[in-house]
Amino acid sequence: MADAVGGPRIPRYQQVKLELIAAIESGRFSSEEPFATQRSICDEFGVSHATAVRALNDLVAEGYATRLRGRGTFVAPRPPAAPAGDGSIACVLQSHGPHVSHLLAGIETACAESGYRLYLNHCEGDPDREERALLAALDHGVSGIVAYPGQLSSAGRGYAEARRRGVPLVLVDRYRPEIATDAVLADNFGAGHDLTQELIASGHSVIATLWDETEVTSVRDRLAGHLEALRRHAIAARPDLTELRPYLSLPQAERRARLSQLLRGPRPPSVLLCANGYVLASAAQDLVALGFAIPGDVDLAGMDDAGPYDVLPLTVASVSLPSREMGERAMGLLHQRITAVEAQATPERIVLPVTVNARRFSRAHLRVVLTPEPAPASGARAGHADALVSAAPAAPSRDAEVETSE
Repeated sequence: MADAVGGPRIPRYQQVKLELIAAIESGRFSSEEPFATQRSICDEFGVSHATAVRALNDLVAEGYATRLRGRGTFVAPRPPAAPAGDGSIACVLQSHGPHVSHLLAGIETACAESGYRLYLNHCEGDPDREERALLAALDHGVSGIVAYPGQLSSAGRGYAEARRRGVPLVLVDRYRPEIATDAVLADNFGAGHDLTQELIASGHSVIATLWDETEVTSVRDRLAGHLEALRRHAIAARPDLTELRPYLSLPQAERRARLSQLLRGPRPPSVLLCANGYVLASAAQDLVALGFAIPGDVDLAGMDDAGPYDVLPLTVASVSLPSREMGERAMGLLHQRITAVEAQATPERIVLPVTVNARRFSRAHLRVVLTPEPAPASGARAGHADALVSAAPAAPSRDAEVETSE
């Protein structure tokens, strides 16, 4: 299985496993005859013995195949078609903020229109809780599941169990490369690529990336798009600027030390490409505390608009995600699967376009400056100066000034 151009690389054993799952679901293998052997997998896919063994072990662990003592490996008997369920939908969400809220609003609207009851499981970044929520939903007898997977999720068994039981499952915003499921996604590759194109068009050629989560497909697809845009413009990708490592979760002192090292180096970036609005807000606070002006010394850009406030006025360019539409489309696809007369053998992946917003096309933007703290009272401990960022550009202040571009 070839990777999509610029897409994240899937381990070879997972590629083999996905192709074998597709072959099972297409009816190529009968449960009455021995399944593919280690040797036949090595020959067919040109892989090592260890890769074949790992792919087979995963297929057995996920319920697609079974080992019979003295007879070998066989395709597991397919369970009877799942009943319609109890008319409820389990929604399993990770993370928080406006993006997830808009996803949920779209899901809720589509659920109400189709007459389903919605049960919400918010996992707050706990991967074990995601696994438990999925298994509990299946035991409850839900008609279908829509899920927003978390980073480092251990929920593979829950997703595999949903497929084994024939319960429709749609992932939203992110997918699991090793599990063949329906998914509704934003064009994250396009987000990284088109936003980088816009930054280059605005005169930026040295671009540093700052990340939050790193082990999810949306982030890896955005990095792949960013790197492809650099390549197309013959801009060398510097490892110190494109390394996929967390920024937001670092202690404040480490974040600021990292920014200082980047911006006071021999060839500093002129713009920081932030994974989301929360990263962008922290970067703005850290930059002004270090004495950098925004814009002026450095610009900010956002790969999505999820954050504590409207990030667009602070950025040279940013991406808006079709969050609500993703939720609506995910629930619509789930409804199709629930009401289908026959099961869909091939999972569907729906990719929705994103919007790039650029400062050069706007009438005004915000400039972030450092606000001096008042002198401490006698005997009081002086606090450190920090940045205060205003989300409303209508009223200039010494915290955030509005500049109108002609």
